[in-house]
Amino acid sequence: MYDYEITVTDTKALLDEGKAKLIDVREMWEYQTAHIEGSVLIPMGEFAGRAHQELDPEERLLILCHHGARSLSVTNWLRQQGYETAQSVAGGIDAWSAIVNPAVPRY
Repeated sequence: MYDYEITVTDTKALLDEGKAKLIDVREMWEYQTAHIEGSVLIPMGEFAGRAHQELDPEERLLILCHHGARSLSVTNWLRQQGYETAQSVAGGIDAWSAIVNPAVPRY
């Protein structure tokens, strides 16, 4: 069983290896301001209506927001829906910008 949260450095390693899908649950304007290449935008407000059509419960899903609160909420919901490998990216895109890739704008 995976922890509910994953670090940005572990996230980068999984993405580099092609072993996970990054789901961004922020709003469109936030995504347009700063996003991680290859991430899939599903805003939190649309998540319940789209998750079962667009996401595979067998796939390793890493959930991203600005600082980690929304993504943890979505991760909890996903786990209740049977997505056992879903994890929230701790610190969100802000931590990603600070630790992994300073070229991603902070806001």
